[in-house]
Order: sequence, then C-alpha cells, then structure tokens
Amino acid sequence: MLQLSLPFLVSPQAKRPVIRSDFIHEKRPLNLHCLQLPPSLFISNSQQHPYPTLPFPSPATQSVAAIVFGDGSESRLYPLTKRRSEGAIPIAANYRLIDAVVSNCINSNINRIYALTQFNSTCLNSHLSRAYSGIEGLGHEAYVQVIAAYQGGDDKGWFQGNADAVRRCLWLLEEYPVSEFLVLPGNHLYRMDYQKLINAHRKSKADITIAVSSASRNHDPGFGFLQVNSKNQVLEFRLRLEEKPIDFVSVKSSTNFSDIAPNGFPSMGIYLINRQTIKGLLEEHFPTANDFRSEVIPGAISKGMKVQAYVFGGYWEDMKSIEAFYQANMQSTKNANLGYNFHNIESPLYTLPRRLPPTLITDAVITDSVIGGGCIINRCKIKGAVIGMGAKIGEGVIIEDSVIIGSDVYIRGDFQRSGMDIPVGIGKETQIRNAIIDKNARIGKSVMVKNQNQYFISMHCPVIFHFPTLLHVSLQIINKDHVQEGDREADGYVIRGGIVVVTRDAVIPDGSVL
Repeated sequence: MLQLSLPFLVSPQAKRPVIRSDFIHEKRPLNLHCLQLPPSLFISNSQQHPYPTLPFPSPATQSVAAIVFGDGSESRLYPLTKRRSEGAIPIAANYRLIDAVVSNCINSNINRIYALTQFNSTCLNSHLSRAYSGIEGLGHEAYVQVIAAYQGGDDKGWFQGNADAVRRCLWLLEEYPVSEFLVLPGNHLYRMDYQKLINAHRKSKADITIAVSSASRNHDPGFGFLQVNSKNQVLEFRLRLEEKPIDFVSVKSSTNFSDIAPNGFPSMGIYLINRQTIKGLLEEHFPTANDFRSEVIPGAISKGMKVQAYVFGGYWEDMKSIEAFYQANMQSTKNANLGYNFHNIESPLYTLPRRLPPTLITDAVITDSVIGGGCIINRCKIKGAVIGMGAKIGEGVIIEDSVIIGSDVYIRGDFQRSGMDIPVGIGKETQIRNAIIDKNARIGKSVMVKNQNQYFISMHCPVIFHFPTLLHVSLQIINKDHVQEGDREADGYVIRGGIVVVTRDAVIPDGSVL
C-alpha cells in the first residue's frame, strides 16, 4: 500500500493543542503491481483536494526506467544499519529514507522502478513490496519491482557492486523498450524533478548525464568531483578512494573542447545513461567493473563518450554520517526552510500506511516536535524532537533535541509486558538530550542519556507542535564525559560525532547515566 501522509498542525498561539478541521483525508485505489503482492493499494492524503490524481506520464518519462539501490556492504550509519539497510532507516517519524527517492520517481512520472537490494534487505524488501505494489495514474505497466540479490547457476556469487548488479540484471531490465536508465542511490534525501534531468540529457544528446550539486560545491561527498565547461560538458573527473586514502581516480576526457574555463561540482551519484551505452559499458568495455563511481563513469569519460553534468541547486543530503542523519531529522521539526520539506503538497512524499490508533497525549508539554502515530505520551516534556511511531514515553520524562524511532508493537496501558522487567519505551523520570534511540529500545526509569549537542528518536504519522514546552526526567542519557566517539555496543549504545545512539532492542537499566 502507498500513503501520502501530511502531519497535523498545532497552532503556536493556542493554549492547548488544536487540531485543524480543514484537513481532508481521502483514499483512492492504486494500480501498480509487484511480484509479491496483488494490486490492492490506496493513496491517503490528509491535505489535498478530494480524489487527488497523479499526472499522466509523458512519453519522455515513460521510456525511462529507474534503478534504485537501497543498501551497500559498508554503511556509515552503523549501528542504525545493524539489522536494516540504509534505505530502510526510519526518518521524520513517518517515512523511510528510500521513500524520498521512490517518491521523486512517482512525482516525475517514471513508471518503471527497479529496486536492487542485497545487504540486510529483509526490512527494505518488505517495505517496498507493501508500499509500492501499485500506483494508479502511471499506466497499466507501472510498478516498483524488488530484485533481491541472488546466486545463479554461473556461480558468480553475490552482487559485487552496483555496476555488477546492473550487469547481471540486464536480462530483466531490458524486458521493456526503455531508452535510458536512471541509476539512483536509495539512501539520499532530496526532492528533484527527474523530467528536467531527462530533458537536459536528451537536448544535449549525451551518452551519460551526471547530476551534480551546486549547493555542496565546497566538498566532495564521495561520488567524485567533476570539472565542467560553460555548456556543462564534463572535462575531468576526480575521485578520492576512501578505502585507499592516498590513491585517486583522475581522468580527463579525450574530446577536445573549445571552452576550457571549467567549473567544479561534486557528483550526486545519480546517472542517466542511454540504454545502448550502459549495455556497451558493462558488457563490452568494462565487463569486470563492479562500481559505477570508481570504474564505469571514469572509464566512459576517458573513452571520450559525451558525458554531461546536470546542475541541481536544491537541498541534498547523502547521509554520509550519523551526524548528517541526526541533523536531517532535527530540521524536520523546524518551520524554517532549512532542509527537506516533508510537508510539500505539490511534490508529495509517499510511504506505507500504518493502521495505528491515534497518539494519546496526557498532560504533556510539547514544543517544536514531530510526533508519529500510535504513541502513548504521559505527563512529560518534549522539545525539538522527532518521536517515531508507537513510542511510549513515561511520566516525568524530558526529551530535547533527539530522535526516537519508536517500536514495532502497540502496547496499551502502562505498556508493561509480563516477564520483562523493563518494557519497550522510555521509563519514568528519564532525561534524553542530543541522542538517537533506535527501535524497540527499553530505557529504564531515571536514566540520563544526553550530549551537549544532539539527540534522536523517531515515529510515524507525524504531528508538529509549536508552543512552549517543559519536561521533567530522571533517567539520563547525556554523554556525561562529552565523548565524541565511543563503542559500548555490548552495553547497548555507541557515540558517533558526540551523539549517543542507543541500539535497537537495547536494554538500559534503571538509573543508568550514558
């Protein structure tokens, strides 16, 4: 199932929360099939006109297939990726990272989307299959198809990289007569109209077009740095290999250019490649290449293929660290246009609908926060936090500048479960500041978890609160020694960039100070 879900708003002028009555909730059947599930989806939009419809796909986008990668063998977001791939990490209380990329495709009328997954992919595969099994308005052959890594009779083993994965799946990707393939990382957060990228690619008659960021010109996020001329033709490509700090990939185009005044931009790792070009590169020119970034793209440039840059000036975050992930969540609690807009109606963000009860808030003071559905929040103080779906927060708790991912199960009452000394959720009188609390963590009473800079908690069906908040907590998660990096995973937490990250299913005893 697919859901477009916008949060309830709480007026900052109101003395108590006021839920606006002008929000409209509409459901409409979808028609996008997937191999795993029948087409029985619907779109739910809490702030649109009745019966919203997706724009009819144009011939340009109908002939493009998107290839989305949801994971990698090495993650910079560990321990959040200990049991899930990066694309499956919850963000902004209601979504998963991969929802942003898939929604970009839907909003750009790209109706064939292949998701290639491998590492820790069970959660991601389930989310994609359930959320995007059908989308009405994209045509009878529209779908999101999950292609999990496999070992065939040729004994080639698992996918060795994104280029190797595409090469081994070309037999399936070529099933439909598309003219270009759009290669996309599935763990980046940005909003882009891919139609503009496609139009620029075709207008320039390029073999490959690489999206580059003009907003991140001062650093290389890891996908390479491009020197381009005034016509956005790529003159040179440079890449510093993280696994070999002293080695660089540096190539120059063999094509002669009259314009030699270059501009530099970092690559976003987004490639639009002609069908015959990608087939020739992977099967003929570089049949053993495993990676687009370090092998295929530099090889194409060195061979003199026409490689263009498409300059993107909007917000883009490639989630290169725990700190970046934390900041993206914190920005979701702000009214200011600082980061990704999770409430954009014109280019909405879709996800899987959850059948959760409303969040229950009892005598709590909540300020500048995003609250997911199915939460139980009792007499506490929350300020500048993201509270994920199904979170349980006890009396006297104080949460500030943190992300709480919530829980998988909904427990009523005092959420104490038989046979468990510490239930799922945040115990009474606990204080959490500048931290990330992963799913199903059991935080005891009077715990202190906090850092002078940041913290994290997440949930679903977000609600945004804007009014003064006061909280009270005794368990403290505070990073009392102001450690920037630390590995206490055996004790249920690590510290990354000064942020305390309580791991999934961790149990933090009563009275602990982190």
